[in-house]
Amino acid sequence: MKVLVTGAKGMLGCDVMRELNKRGHAAIGADVAELDITDAAAVMRFVADVKPDAVINCAAWTAVDAAEDEQNAETVRRVNADGAGNLAAACKAQDCKLVHVSTDYVFDGSGETPWRPDDKSYKPLGVYGQTKLDGELAVARTLDRYFIVRIAWAFGVNGNNFVKTMLKIGKTRDSLRVVCDQIGTPTYTYDLARLLVDMAESDKYGYYHATNEGGYISWYDFAVEIFARAGYAVKVEPVTTAEYGLSKAKRPFNSRLDKSKLVENGFVPLPDWRDALARYLKEIL
Repeated sequence: MKVLVTGAKGMLGCDVMRELNKRGHAAIGADVAELDITDAAAVMRFVADVKPDAVINCAAWTAVDAAEDEQNAETVRRVNADGAGNLAAACKAQDCKLVHVSTDYVFDGSGETPWRPDDKSYKPLGVYGQTKLDGELAVARTLDRYFIVRIAWAFGVNGNNFVKTMLKIGKTRDSLRVVCDQIGTPTYTYDLARLLVDMAESDKYGYYHATNEGGYISWYDFAVEIFARAGYAVKVEPVTTAEYGLSKAKRPFNSRLDKSKLVENGFVPLPDWRDALARYLKEIL
């Protein structure tokens, strides 16, 4: 199988490329230097030249707070919304499937019930969530053969993430405050890559949610586990989002994602997040 991976040098893209190569697929990686997904004509030409069996779109603007800055809004929209639409149009022209990665931020994070993948009660809280939703809708409008995979709290070897931030802070401080009222589950990109390739190899199209297993936790719980496993003697104080202070972008309180559809359609769930964290720390420490 020939697979085009966009955002191939990013945190998730690197892991997807590794997984494809491990399985013996022909993996063609493209990052912004090779392919600007906001350029519709360039995307159409590039995909036509490659003639892939599947495209896995890992390209996205993910700086949630920076997305709220007025000078960035247009770029965020072009990458997350127009870019996804351009890839979908090119996939349609070449009759190939698209695996598109999205986010829990398409919902407003209200309540405590896990969001189901086919729930259409979208209500993004900010620019990032709105543009990712617009990208989802463009894909679903254009294609029949698509996977839209929503994830949350991603961490991986490439790029910045919450785990790396905690480890960096833990080297210089003996205490810190972390919010305890935002609930979800982390996603290790190494594990997610395996699932995305499983999907690309299948025809079980539709919307999915994918994070690691192990139950729902808060950012506070995650921080405590990070320091414990890394052997850092850091005291973590739980605080509410209101006590912590406002950020530019509103964060969803409820990032619980219902992943039961994975098993229903024959996909293997991701391992427990604690196991994922342990493996990740061995990789980076």
